[in-house]
Amino acid sequence: MASAGDIARIRALPCWSGPVDPEPLTGGITNRNYLVRDARGKRVVRIGDDIPVHGILRSNELAASRAAAAAGISPAVLHAESGVLVLDFVEGQTLSPQDVREPARLPRIAALLRRVHTEVAEHLRGPVLAFDVFRVLLDYAAELRQRQSAHLPSLPALLAHTAQLERELGRVDIVFSHNDLLAANLIDDGARLWLIDWDYAGFNSPLFDLGGVCSNNDLDGEQTEALLMAYHGRVDRELLRRFSAMRCASLLRETLWSMVSEIHSTLDFDYAAYTATNRQRAEAAWQQHLKEFG
Repeated sequence: MASAGDIARIRALPCWSGPVDPEPLTGGITNRNYLVRDARGKRVVRIGDDIPVHGILRSNELAASRAAAAAGISPAVLHAESGVLVLDFVEGQTLSPQDVREPARLPRIAALLRRVHTEVAEHLRGPVLAFDVFRVLLDYAAELRQRQSAHLPSLPALLAHTAQLERELGRVDIVFSHNDLLAANLIDDGARLWLIDWDYAGFNSPLFDLGGVCSNNDLDGEQTEALLMAYHGRVDRELLRRFSAMRCASLLRETLWSMVSEIHSTLDFDYAAYTATNRQRAEAAWQQHLKEFG
């Protein structure tokens, strides 16, 4: 639903050519997003302040968005000010999990991630964040304790899993990563793939983005191996074990993210249901990890 305050704020931005009538877009769960048409074309406006409890700093998002645009991976940033980001609109198909799982698209996604991990950092300016999923999980747990979350009984087991997964993962390479590989953040314009929404961008292991693709889009074992082969050029048991650990960690992070969002978010979204779904998925991935590598 459109906010009258957002509409007035968007209309007052100095970047438009002529009057505009913003239209709300669905799907955002850390921002409020709008489609705007002016005399020069379509634009997307993202409205949202810093969310420190989730490690979201809009200055970091802006730096990552500009760097990704310079690398030709994300649409151009047309205007930015406190709490507002205006981006060029990409005409194309916003992917669904089913689209991501298509065999012909997986190598394209792997190639896009390789570009993210090797090219975006060349264009970064100013300070940017790191994203260590295990530190994120510990911070979320501390926040849940402080706020006396209803999910406190679940924390000991989840944190035990976290510690074991971190040990199994071991040392990692560090690259600049997107860290939010939902299907809806991928757009296929027919000729190329685009990656949008850099809220959580930061330096991380490339396995987290790969794990996010698989966990967020329900890739099966064959599809997972196809993605890893396309990205790494090889698949062996050690890579699969470490990847499985990171995939489990990515699902734990999504679960605790939602638990914290239940407390803090004011957006119209059913976080309780999202928590329940991801808790089940995290437990299933953990049991599969134990079966295959325990």
